[in-house]
Amino acid sequence: MTLGSRIAVVGGGLSGLVAAYRLRRELGTSVEITVFESASALGGKLRTIDLAGRRYDVGAEAFLARRPEMTALVREIGLGDLLVHPTGARAKVHAGGSVLGLPSGTVMGVPASADAVAGVLSEHGRRAVAAESTLPPPVLPQHEDVALGALLRERFGDELVDRLVDPLLGGVYAGGADGLGLRAVMPALAAKVDAGAISLTEAASQLMPASPSTAPVFGTLVGGLGTLVDKLAELANADVRLGTTVRTLSRNTSHTASGWHLEFGAAAHAHAPADSPFDVDAVVLAVPAPAARRLLDGVAPEAAAAYGEVELASMAVVALALPPGTKLPEDSGVLIGVGERYAGGTPFAAKAFTFSSRKWAHLGTEDPDAPVVLRGSVGRFGDIATLQASDEELIGVVRADLAELTGITTDPLDAVVTRWGGGLPQYGWGHLDRVDRIERAVAELPGLAVAGATLHGVGLPACVATADAAAMRITSWLAR
Repeated sequence: MTLGSRIAVVGGGLSGLVAAYRLRRELGTSVEITVFESASALGGKLRTIDLAGRRYDVGAEAFLARRPEMTALVREIGLGDLLVHPTGARAKVHAGGSVLGLPSGTVMGVPASADAVAGVLSEHGRRAVAAESTLPPPVLPQHEDVALGALLRERFGDELVDRLVDPLLGGVYAGGADGLGLRAVMPALAAKVDAGAISLTEAASQLMPASPSTAPVFGTLVGGLGTLVDKLAELANADVRLGTTVRTLSRNTSHTASGWHLEFGAAAHAHAPADSPFDVDAVVLAVPAPAARRLLDGVAPEAAAAYGEVELASMAVVALALPPGTKLPEDSGVLIGVGERYAGGTPFAAKAFTFSSRKWAHLGTEDPDAPVVLRGSVGRFGDIATLQASDEELIGVVRADLAELTGITTDPLDAVVTRWGGGLPQYGWGHLDRVDRIERAVAELPGLAVAGATLHGVGLPACVATADAAAMRITSWLAR
């Protein structure tokens, strides 16, 4: 059945493009692959812009290099020479009214010992962490998740969560511990408890390496992650339909055909081609949860319902290019805890700053004529008011936060606001059950696969892994 097959990939973000690339590599030129993307450009949450003459990422800016999928993909498609890792600059956290070094002896803020977080917490908070190992062992349901925030607050107190865990989780999910599930966001920690660790402190300690690792934690590409988008699109050699929204997905009921039937909504952009109903043999859905819910409603209602239960967080990135020679802090960036305030009492609007010219050597300040670049992130789960501000207002509040943190008041050469509405799925209590319901329902439908950040992780390596799995599912089905 492979020869002459038609495959639709709905969604042109990283997951969709990796799926299209894998399908092309596995099935060759005899199949027709069409990528449908509702936006005006490919890439999804990977977006590289021109900022004062420099290529700069305003979506995801790095990936976890200690997971193998992204690094392997970059090298496989010939971009290994562009792979770079951060400088030795360390991140900090604004907690308890002060900017402090981010402790290393934790698992997403869960400490391996009280001493590991002593510098971030008050003496009262440190004692609460020290006492955690004397509590009765945590008991986790074997086949259910538990609310992460409630568990951590019960065992460690509020201070650890507010000052350290929430800022770290906010950088990944734009949400805090109270809205997330333990097994969904810290599966390794939960596994240690399942295996018999008598406290969360002991579980975190067991995850600490015996000796400090020299392997880099993060990676990115010189020229921005948009380079990856362009290369995947080239190698996938698919028919790309931009500005095209797939409105409905249904089984093809014609007695002369099998597979799937796609219909389209109004074109989102004037240059988008007009699309007639489209029949294909197989479909990969690599779209955010709301779109997946809508498309699966008529063909996999259980999966649609599970997608519909996924909550989303919105955020914005404010990219700033400062004049050459502007002196940044020595740090790679700073996380800002919920409720942190200026010395005068004004609350911070930003949740984090990345001092890119410190974090990445290729964006560094060695060139005296190069602009100094950084980004501020705004928006937490449930915080709607902040993101209702205009672009000019967001630039203003981020610059004010920057001045409070660093003393930098220099007018930027360039400033760009990029909004990610509903960009980050929340891995709340019950998320693993939702994913299981989605995958079991989809498994019953031949020629259909799903991928994306809603499933097994919001990071880029996890998205690549879901795309690989989706492509292999379609390849195996077509071969049968």
